Amino acid sequence: MTKPSLPDLLHAAVSAVGGTERPGQVAMAEAVAEAIDDSSHRLIQAGTGTGKSLGYLVPALAHGERVVVATATLALQRQLVERDLPRTVEALHPQLRRRPQFAMLKGRSNYLCLHRLHEGAPQDEEEGLFDQFEAATPTSKLGQDLLRLRDWADETETGDRDDLTPGVSDKAWAQISVSSRECLGATKCAYGAECFAEAARERAKLADVVVTNHALLAIDAIEGAPVLPQHEVLIVDEAHELVSRVTGVATGELTPGQVNRAVKRAAKLVDEKTADSLQTASETFERVMELALPGRLEEIPEDLGYALMALRDASRTVISAIGNTRDKSVHDEDAVRKQALAAVESVHGVAERITAGSEYDVVWYERHDRFGATLRVAPLSVSGLLREKLFADRSVVLTSATLKLGGDFNGVAASMGLSPEGVEGEDVPQWKGLDVGSPFDYPKQGILYVAKHLATPGREGTRGDMMDELAELIEAAGGRTLGLFSSMRGAKAAAEELRGRLENPILLQGEETLGELIKAFAADPKTCLFGTLSLWQGVDVPGPSCQLVIMDRIPFPRPDDPLMSARQKAVEERGGNGFMSVAATHAALLMAQGAGRLVRATGDKGVVAVLDPRLATARYGSFLRATLPDFWYTTDRNQVRRSLAAIDAAAQAEGT
Repeated sequence: MTKPSLPDLLHAAVSAVGGTERPGQVAMAEAVAEAIDDSSHRLIQAGTGTGKSLGYLVPALAHGERVVVATATLALQRQLVERDLPRTVEALHPQLRRRPQFAMLKGRSNYLCLHRLHEGAPQDEEEGLFDQFEAATPTSKLGQDLLRLRDWADETETGDRDDLTPGVSDKAWAQISVSSRECLGATKCAYGAECFAEAARERAKLADVVVTNHALLAIDAIEGAPVLPQHEVLIVDEAHELVSRVTGVATGELTPGQVNRAVKRAAKLVDEKTADSLQTASETFERVMELALPGRLEEIPEDLGYALMALRDASRTVISAIGNTRDKSVHDEDAVRKQALAAVESVHGVAERITAGSEYDVVWYERHDRFGATLRVAPLSVSGLLREKLFADRSVVLTSATLKLGGDFNGVAASMGLSPEGVEGEDVPQWKGLDVGSPFDYPKQGILYVAKHLATPGREGTRGDMMDELAELIEAAGGRTLGLFSSMRGAKAAAEELRGRLENPILLQGEETLGELIKAFAADPKTCLFGTLSLWQGVDVPGPSCQLVIMDRIPFPRPDDPLMSARQKAVEERGGNGFMSVAATHAALLMAQGAGRLVRATGDKGVVAVLDPRLATARYGSFLRATLPDFWYTTDRNQVRRSLAAIDAAAQAEGT
């Protein structure tokens, strides 16, 4: 039997999902197939509308070996598992003569734990699950959530939190889930045979395509113990997010509350002297944290160092003692011990890591008005980790609508531990970059307007001229505006100001769930939606409801961001340009994502307006503009108002 050709398979898949085959999609599928065949790596930029999921799924399914697809967002995971994969598998089945299996796999805490649901959470007395079931009246939010979870447990097939609609609070979910450290293990657990997390792992072992998230991919790389099944090919979609997700997983934190919980859980299982030593260390740490001021700790202060060493040593003693303890008088002893060990090991791990004082770690304090101070530690860079763990022993395809920053792939490649494209050498992963373009005609469909006449934004204070500009642009557009702000404070200030000046409804992130806000924004063209980070990347509203995307300023990281400033300083110490490598690259990535909200379909038209003159006047402006879609560019404020009014009039004439 002759092997079916890739073009024939792609054509069948595209027809099955009701799409249109595009040259960029064909080029992408060919590049993925080539990477799989010669066990090499690819960075593929595929613009919105390319149909990139089919561009990698078809060659992956045709390949026949196991493939892992890792994405950043729940929305894309759902799209792959609920829509793209079922249709593609059915479409390819006649030609492949097999029906590839697929499964989704997440971290253990995403699945309902039957042991915890039925036996109760072995928590501190005042937090116990059944206390809450009984004490939390059915009319309270927590009580309602817990009762609904009990009912859901009887009907769910997956136990996956994301299949629960509507969702529940983190506090409620914590009562019926466990981390991997807290899990008893399938062989020791009375509910092991029915375990949802174990069932998901078993399905993944049998699947040809395993869909997971960046966080689980990071855990698989960092922790050494494999979480994902063996696979020949790794495809990382939304790859522009990978470095920040891996950094998040590799970041440790300590708070007084966390240490106190560890003390309470361990006290039931160890002798009084051992428990007292951890209690004393906890109190010392809490006193230090009461005085903590936000910012990076380039050197660990003496009082903090002493407190951390005391925590490290006391928790190590407790871990040994818990490991040796057996006390049948403790209800559900194995679970109580496992949870106490997890809590104390977490404290020990972070305390030991910070006292070890690695030059490759960044340590800082954060302070929250409500929750107090947190001590954090994060890797200065994850590039070495990614180079070593990601690109060995498998073919890797990294894809996103945003991988070329300033015109080439080398910036993103370097953040993932790759040498510049074409560099040869032993232990240097070989890769190729490919930009398959976009099916959209950006110069005809969109305008990039930079408000060059405005004052340069400063750190503090309201920008009166910016508010005037914002109001005039929204009026010209007839609403239809997505406002992307670099801070929540900026978004709130603009919403408050313009609600008093304009008749258009203005929705503000945080006043309702994101899903509801986006639905309301899409439903009414006169409406505007203002918000911050998740809107820069999470809004897909094709059509006339989104014809003006406004960015209040270039979204550089805050100068006092401890991790970003440490990374910038490290580049400068190596003789590089820290600002361009870190701050400008961060801003370019976000701006490209933000500008991508405008044109989501071939009929879309509109304006991306940047209310920061530095995009036109600063030396780095050309680098940032080169990262954005190739819109027609202007700084003429009158021209852009006429264009917006014309787009609004055309939309109204069509009845929208």
